[in-house]
Amino acid sequence: MENQTAYPTSATLQTSAKRRAAVGVQSAGRLLFVDNLRIFLTVLVLLHHAMITYANSGGWAYIEGREDFATSLVGRIFCTANQAYFMSLFLLISAYFVPGSYDRKGAGRFLKDRLVRLGIPLAIYCWVIRPLFGYAGFSLSGEINMPFWTWLRTEYFSGEIIGGGPMWFIETLLIFSLVYAGWRLITRSRPVQPTTESLFPKDRWIVLFTLGVGLVTFLARLWYPVDTTFEPLNLQLGNFPQYIALFIAGLVAYRRNWLLGLPENVGRRWLIIAGILILLLLPLMMMGSGLENPDAGKGGMNWVALLYATYQTFLCVAMCIGVVYIFRRYFDRQGRLANVLSRNAYTAYLIHEPILVILALGLSGLFLYPLLKFALVAIIAIPLIFALSGLVRKIPYADRAL
Repeated sequence: MENQTAYPTSATLQTSAKRRAAVGVQSAGRLLFVDNLRIFLTVLVLLHHAMITYANSGGWAYIEGREDFATSLVGRIFCTANQAYFMSLFLLISAYFVPGSYDRKGAGRFLKDRLVRLGIPLAIYCWVIRPLFGYAGFSLSGEINMPFWTWLRTEYFSGEIIGGGPMWFIETLLIFSLVYAGWRLITRSRPVQPTTESLFPKDRWIVLFTLGVGLVTFLARLWYPVDTTFEPLNLQLGNFPQYIALFIAGLVAYRRNWLLGLPENVGRRWLIIAGILILLLLPLMMMGSGLENPDAGKGGMNWVALLYATYQTFLCVAMCIGVVYIFRRYFDRQGRLANVLSRNAYTAYLIHEPILVILALGLSGLFLYPLLKFALVAIIAIPLIFALSGLVRKIPYADRAL
């Protein structure tokens, strides 16, 4: 596949996209800007959870609890902006490679591949690594005093069965992939070959799509407000209308070649919209804190919940389009470092929870301003986690799943 290193004009960009599409759209296995985007999102997940540790701006395995007002504010803005889009974008780019994989492998090999690459790491982490890690932490802190098997049966598996911590994403991707395979088996339709030239949706269709997803999100949160978890599977179902919609968008994007066919002016326009929406985040947060019920936006039959669901969905779609545009235009090449990071990104996501927590606990005695401590942990954790990922992948047979 040809790589373009410069995009001087919109016309050049479109010609480049069409030429690349004609050469390799059906085997879109090495789109370098998508590989780099996956690295970025993985690092963002690490930063997101490190920020929660020091800003108490979400749910996480360990929160230090020394945050001041400024740290809390920065953390809320950072995590709220991330939460609006980054996992949806992860699902979109993951879905982009699903149809081609199914077309090449057929149902049997596709399902086997998904179960090996997603199911095995999910089971090992949720049923072996995370219980041992949790039991060790609770035992050392003196919070529990019972045998491991008793704690596992009465505490660990009392509510959550699978998908603990960040593994909910792997679980979700596995479920979505299985549903896609089931749909292909039921319909028995001949796969539509990807097009080399397809018009990217016009802004009015993007707006209508976003409004529809926002409305469904609002309705879903009547039953599952933000931060409410469906315990057996550890899934926040109030966010799933966005996740489902963006996964489907990724499937369609492959057939219609939207990632390569995204016009430069559309990418810039939605990037600007995303920037404006992020600037509005602070006023919206201040407005929410001034309400009689500050949690009204999390869900319920009220205008605040409708506003928040709509705002979040628009920010999600705008950021997805804008970030894809940035990476396709400026980061469609890889050096040796990016190539190594790309190979280890999936494993880094899988193992980052215990490493971040252990590192934070090891530095808990260091009295430093929380935001500076966040920066210190990020500087140490990111290269450490990717380096350990490379070692994990050298374990015999690990490369088959990782």
